[in-house]
Amino acid sequence: MARRPTPPGTPETTGVGHVVDLVRAAIPPLHPAGLPFVAAPLAVAVVGGKRKWVRRTGLAAAAACAAFFRHPKRVPPNRVGAVVSPADGEVALVDTAAPPAELGLGDQPLPRVSIFLSVLDVHVQRTPVSGTVRAVHHQAGQFRSADLPEASSVNERNSMLLETPAGKQLVVVQIAGLLARRIVCDAQVGDVLTIGDTYGLIRFGSRVDTYFPAGTELLVQPGQRTIGGETVLAVLS
Repeated sequence: MARRPTPPGTPETTGVGHVVDLVRAAIPPLHPAGLPFVAAPLAVAVVGGKRKWVRRTGLAAAAACAAFFRHPKRVPPNRVGAVVSPADGEVALVDTAAPPAELGLGDQPLPRVSIFLSVLDVHVQRTPVSGTVRAVHHQAGQFRSADLPEASSVNERNSMLLETPAGKQLVVVQIAGLLARRIVCDAQVGDVLTIGDTYGLIRFGSRVDTYFPAGTELLVQPGQRTIGGETVLAVLS
């Protein structure tokens, strides 16, 4: 297997240290919200260690939770005006729709990209642009399948309004689904976020909608796979 090039001036790591570096590069870190979900089945595996089936079940559950709550490093593109995907997943809709009513932005349809996250996708959400958080609003609702069009308006959701330094406004909406019963949003009004920053998490299957300024040309199509923090959804003028 080819080795990753070492940047000039970087001390060479050999032996055990090199193996540790390779493991760290290959295995994504765990999002803090996932620690209780990994720790609980590990505890079961330890307590029931004398019974093989209990130990194996506990270890398998811990591994599954660790995979679900993985938090890989992402590098946003160095492109002026780029809007990156807020989530890993599959583009379910590319259309126009009114933003969530609770934000008070009016009922004018805006360009929208909806990304569906299966239980196998990375479930952290990332900031699509650099900007200031102008509003955060949680709306209680239903728990229909997140891949249905009506999920945007009837499901439980958390909406965040971002304003770029140039005055452009974007809305990112975390939407719960059939299995998603907990939406985590760490961003607060007044926070200044950088493109690609992790700001939230949805547990166990979900959807993320992004609303763009009127007239924005969208660069993705339904069925396309996205990588949170890296895939460019649009470029703001």
